[in-house]
Amino acid sequence: MSITTSTLTRAAGVSAALAGLIYIVIQFIHPSDVVASITTPMWVVVHLLSLSMAVLALIGLAGLYLSQVRQLGLLGLIGYLMFSFFFILQSAFNFAEALIAPLIADVAPQFAEDFVGLFGRYASQTDLGPLALVVPVGSALYIVGALIFGIAILRGRVLSRGAGILLIVAAVLTPVAGLLPHTVERLAAIPMGLALIWLGYSLWSARRSTATGLTEPAERSVTNASRTR
Repeated sequence: MSITTSTLTRAAGVSAALAGLIYIVIQFIHPSDVVASITTPMWVVVHLLSLSMAVLALIGLAGLYLSQVRQLGLLGLIGYLMFSFFFILQSAFNFAEALIAPLIADVAPQFAEDFVGLFGRYASQTDLGPLALVVPVGSALYIVGALIFGIAILRGRVLSRGAGILLIVAAVLTPVAGLLPHTVERLAAIPMGLALIWLGYSLWSARRSTATGLTEPAERSVTNASRTR
């Protein structure tokens, strides 16, 4: 199989869709952010899935941006960078949750629980120092980045407008959901996951159509030329 720009772009679309699917599934299988859960196999599995989701989202966002870089302009670049930095931050946090937190759960259980409970909005009993900034910084990158990127997608008119609108809606719903209990707040990830799936499919189908449109005329030209000989 030859590696072409179209192939890589469609792969990025698949990555975005898979990231969205994993993001939704995780919300229903995520263990409680308590020390008793940290040392269980399920904890490691879920957070390795979260790490994979963040990496897939980074690949998907790169494809979504590069496929319409001229149309997105400066606004799209800002949204893309902010949203991508969130997933970079999340991948680092998920790595620590999956592979470091279980190792310190026995020797420093309170610190481990406070660390993994950052996004669960649990009151910290220990001084986490700069780590406490993970939540406000990550939330700002997630909400503002997704909002700006969604607006840029609408203005770009390359991918599905419905997917862009859903991305904006998901970003707006996130701070509203933050006012609800954490178990309910998790459901706000569903529209974001669906937006990533939709955007990924839109990118995959658009590049597939472009590739087909470029290939078929060439094939017809070759066939016609052979018939005239």
